[in-house]
Amino acid sequence: MLHTMLRVEDLDRALAFYVDVMGMSLLRKSDNPDYRYTLAFVGYADESEQAVLELTYNWDGQTYDKGNAYGHVAFEVDNIYDFCAHLERQGADVYRKPGPVKGGSTVIAFVRDPDGYAIELIAPKDKS
Repeated sequence: MLHTMLRVEDLDRALAFYVDVMGMSLLRKSDNPDYRYTLAFVGYADESEQAVLELTYNWDGQTYDKGNAYGHVAFEVDNIYDFCAHLERQGADVYRKPGPVKGGSTVIAFVRDPDGYAIELIAPKDKS
């Protein structure tokens, strides 16, 4: 897998969340003036090493309906409890607090990004 693309309504706000709050790096960013959009790629490692997120910002101020087909993007985090506390201190909406998944033992949590996209956080099996 190379990347997952999310359309964002405010690129600066989205980058602040993914870079400053989630701890990703801005890997590359490009403007396309002819077609009036900007692409920003963020991730925890270079694109040659793992899948990343492509944030697409259309300059014409579009808003988007998330629909009911989108589920979530998932990330494994070393210490899910500390990471969720960090997210909440930064004002993020951790709407499903860390705890075992229904019917299982894997510890998960959910947070929303500034555009309302769901992000699942998963504790490593050996650290649950």
